[in-house]
Amino acid sequence: MKLICIGRNYADHAKELKNEVPTEPVIFMKPDTALLPKRNPFFLPDFSDEVHHELELVVRINKIGKSIEEKFAHRYYDQVTVGIDFTARDIQAKCKEKGLPWEKAKAFDHSAPLGEWVDLGGRDIQNLNLELKKNGETVQQGNTNYMLFSVDRLIAEVSKYFTLKIGDLLFTGTPAGVSKVERNDRLEAYLDGERLLALNVK
Repeated sequence: MKLICIGRNYADHAKELKNEVPTEPVIFMKPDTALLPKRNPFFLPDFSDEVHHELELVVRINKIGKSIEEKFAHRYYDQVTVGIDFTARDIQAKCKEKGLPWEKAKAFDHSAPLGEWVDLGGRDIQNLNLELKKNGETVQQGNTNYMLFSVDRLIAEVSKYFTLKIGDLLFTGTPAGVSKVERNDRLEAYLDGERLLALNVK
């Protein structure tokens, strides 16, 4: 299983971190050890003092594909959920300063909790509402129609480089509103008003 992640896919998020808005998808990976076991809390890592939440729509690939044309990409998924791309922002900043990869900041153990999977059904994947509440207060909110690169475009782009396999996960980027998490925070993530993920930070 691969966790394929997209950075800076919402213009407002790129701007809030003072990053350039990309002209092509920014792709990075997480190992399967980044998944957080169900019903487990998220323990803050001891190597970072600034872990941020990043709410994302996550798409599960349901068939093998390589060099997929964008117009056929919708055939490669039928379930979605919400996930959090936990990011050690202080570590990421140091990596970026030196022009180094982000893996230490992005791909550490349990940095990718997932919600419950739901069938997409007849819903438009480019018109889904995302919301993250921290301690009962909404901190991130967005709609997938604000993505710089659509889900189908991402699948086409990613499959140029990597063969997609059944069960691979595509994290599609985060809207604005990322912020630091603290011990004892409670995070709840929603898709179209349905709570699919809830976890405690320890």
